[in-house]
Amino acid sequence: MRARFADPQPAISERLRERLEAKLAERGLDLDRQLPDSPEPIPALEAAQARIPVDYRDAVPEHPDVAAWVRTIAGNAVAPNTDGVNPHYGATGRRQITHGPSLLLWGPTGTGKTHQAYGAIRALTAAGCGVNWYATTAADLYAELRPRTGADPEYLLRRIMRIPLLLLDDLGAAKPSEWTEEITFRLVNWRCQHRLPTIVTSNMPPVRTSEVPARQPVLRERVGDRVLSRLSGMCTAVEFTGPDRRFQRR
Repeated sequence: MRARFADPQPAISERLRERLEAKLAERGLDLDRQLPDSPEPIPALEAAQARIPVDYRDAVPEHPDVAAWVRTIAGNAVAPNTDGVNPHYGATGRRQITHGPSLLLWGPTGTGKTHQAYGAIRALTAAGCGVNWYATTAADLYAELRPRTGADPEYLLRRIMRIPLLLLDDLGAAKPSEWTEEITFRLVNWRCQHRLPTIVTSNMPPVRTSEVPARQPVLRERVGDRVLSRLSGMCTAVEFTGPDRRFQRR
């Protein structure tokens, strides 16, 4: 015998509905009014915005090579605990940045390298990826790692080496020394071996060619062959050209 079910009943009676609508109308609220089409906030992007310098909070990856890199890194992101003992725990959580290629953005000062780097970070967070990232200039990195009372430079270096996404800005701009070359090598070598995505920017060409003026320093001379070799193996090199955009703002 097939069971018969009663017709579904409305959640509230018509009389009660009329009373509610009357009360809402008294307060100027109209249930039939279409809601504005406002985008839902992205918590990860909002958190990133607080850490991104003001100049770059509207940055987007406009360069096609940078945009392609963002798609690759986002595509490689995996669910939490995928590599853990219990990979099924938290498998439906936000995908995390893991491994992938890196970028070397180089060109004259003010051509948009740092702007594109922060645009890539913003795009990854907007894509719904969990992005644990750290950004610093090479000069600031060396300053942070200099021995001083109450600090553990080795701990800081190891933490930066292992960060899932690193932006190392203005590589080669700081005065070179054996110590800075060692720090740079340890950092780049670790990230190269573990395929951790890294965005490196520099005002210098990677190597000297016939087109490079004799007085123009090149990255190879500032960081050494060992570092440049690893950067060449892990990075897609993207050249930026054009005038200094900072002067054009005035």
